[in-house]
Amino acid sequence: MPSDAMPQSPDIVQDSQLSLSTAAARNLATTTKTVPQMQGITSRWLLRKLPWTQVSGGTYRVNRRLTHAVGRGRVAFDQTGEDLRVLAPTLTELPALRGFDDEALLSELAGRFTQRRFTAGEQLAEVGQPVTEILLIGRGKVAKVSTGKYGETTVVGGFADGDHLGDEAAGETTTWTYGARATTSGTLLALPLTAFQELLDRSEPLRTQLAAHAHRSSRRTNRKGEAEIELAAGHEGEADLPGTFVDYELNPREYQLSVAQTVLRVHSRVADLYNDPMNQTEQQLRLTVEALKERQEHELVNNPDFGLLANAANEQRIHTHAGPPTPDDMDELLSMRRSTKFFLAHPKAIAAFGRECTKRGVYPTSGEIDGNRVFAWRGVPIYPCSKIPVTDHTTSILAMRTGVEDQGVVGLHQTGLPDELEPSLNVRFMGIDDKAIISYLVTAYYSAAILVPDALGILENVELDRPRG
Repeated sequence: MPSDAMPQSPDIVQDSQLSLSTAAARNLATTTKTVPQMQGITSRWLLRKLPWTQVSGGTYRVNRRLTHAVGRGRVAFDQTGEDLRVLAPTLTELPALRGFDDEALLSELAGRFTQRRFTAGEQLAEVGQPVTEILLIGRGKVAKVSTGKYGETTVVGGFADGDHLGDEAAGETTTWTYGARATTSGTLLALPLTAFQELLDRSEPLRTQLAAHAHRSSRRTNRKGEAEIELAAGHEGEADLPGTFVDYELNPREYQLSVAQTVLRVHSRVADLYNDPMNQTEQQLRLTVEALKERQEHELVNNPDFGLLANAANEQRIHTHAGPPTPDDMDELLSMRRSTKFFLAHPKAIAAFGRECTKRGVYPTSGEIDGNRVFAWRGVPIYPCSKIPVTDHTTSILAMRTGVEDQGVVGLHQTGLPDELEPSLNVRFMGIDDKAIISYLVTAYYSAAILVPDALGILENVELDRPRG
């Protein structure tokens, strides 16, 4: 074989290269870098749109007019398999038992409830019929129905998990003023009034409790349950004018600023030697603050003490009519308060609402807010919030009025802190340990307050999808 036909060695191929390779050139080039990216950052609309009120001293007291109306809370259950049992202490959520502290009697009362199933379409109560039992909805949905002016049947409300009906008849004989029809299958617990009456006949504390409830119910109140202010209008001449005064709650609620904290640690060698082209400590701090703000918004929604989901008044909670959020549901939620500033919903709930609108041939408007495109319903923006929990494919939608001037929902913080990085968020140097690690204490102080109950409403049991038939 001729020598020129022999295969070339790798060295010969390398020698034939006519210019510097890109791999070698990168050793001399300055790489263009991004700052560290973080997937956990969300839009945080609640933090952005909630008006923030300065709280000096770390405590915010909400003074209100005295309210005589007793709210209707929800009863809780203990579940073992298919069996439901009433948690006795939660029976005090029934208005007639509000404040009753006889644990033994409550336990005995809870033990007298019997469980039974109901099916979709089943009539649980009829208008005008005697009330014979107190019903607790363990699981499922029940429509509250009434008869309209011209004899038609209308749906005027609904009941779901933990709600109760018929308890108005505790200690007295009465008839149903509304009907109840199951919209889904489910489970309820029933207490016959005869069993309740037997317990009432032999319990003096229970009779005292019901008498006190009757006295509270007889007081004159306005439609919001506040003590009536006596006024005169439309009179002529020298009529005797009523005397009055405005009474206040004796024990108004106080909100303490909550805290979210962490200790950021940076090795001194990293802080000294690796700060070009970007400051390592600054980037560590930036990402830590982002995570802290995400947690802050989560707490504002979900915290059991001051979170919006836990502190909305029960009379401001409604259920969807059919499952997914429909325009009818959003209209009802909107009509429960004046000057609603915005809705807050999980992105999946917004998508479900969009599907329901498409089915009906209506389309939510949209607009640009702070450079972002958002949906709106009846001119009220619907902001996405992934902090609203999704449980068993159901979630909630919040609607709120905001600001102190409108007696709405306000965020609470305290500015002017030492070493403050942002309002109510500070970073304090904690020192360097014997391993040359620098520590910084990063702290955010915050809370939220609902000034009057109707400032916040919640659409509950919002189903995110429907199985296809």
